[in-house]
Amino acid sequence: MQRGANLRGTIAQGVQAMELSRRQSLHLAAGAAALPTVSRIAYAQTYPTRPVRIVVSVPAGQGADIVARLIGQWLSERLGQQFFVENRTGASGNIGTEAVVRAPPDGYTLLLCTTANAVSATVYEKLNFDFIRDIAPVAGIIRAPNVMEVNPAVPAKTVPEFIAYAKANPGKINMASAGI
Repeated sequence: MQRGANLRGTIAQGVQAMELSRRQSLHLAAGAAALPTVSRIAYAQTYPTRPVRIVVSVPAGQGADIVARLIGQWLSERLGQQFFVENRTGASGNIGTEAVVRAPPDGYTLLLCTTANAVSATVYEKLNFDFIRDIAPVAGIIRAPNVMEVNPAVPAKTVPEFIAYAKANPGKINMASAGI
């Protein structure tokens, strides 16, 4: 009976020692995880330290270009560093997007995303980039609605109804768009 009590006491001491070493190891792990964060804070530079390029994948003078130029001017004044707009048009915005994807991921090449970026990600099967994986959102700066309007004489009231109507009436529907 005394031998059993000694064994229980020894096991209890071992469990306490194990908890202590587990607690210590957790403290060490937390400290090790915090070190890279502390060193990043200590070595961080002021941003931006050089000019920043804002790539716009539409021609100069369109809405997205005007927004980029206004935002670029505001950021230049506020941060004391030049933000300049570069129009890289073509391929439904994919040329400009790919230029940003291929740029060093250092925050000095930004993309003004448009609806075309979302559409391209779903329309084109083989792009040289994965928009969701390769582009990181930084800020939302403007909202633009996507609206589909039809003549009241068209019997369709929803997009699926309109698609069905268009398929049933090939060559009889005219369409206009602000872009391709």
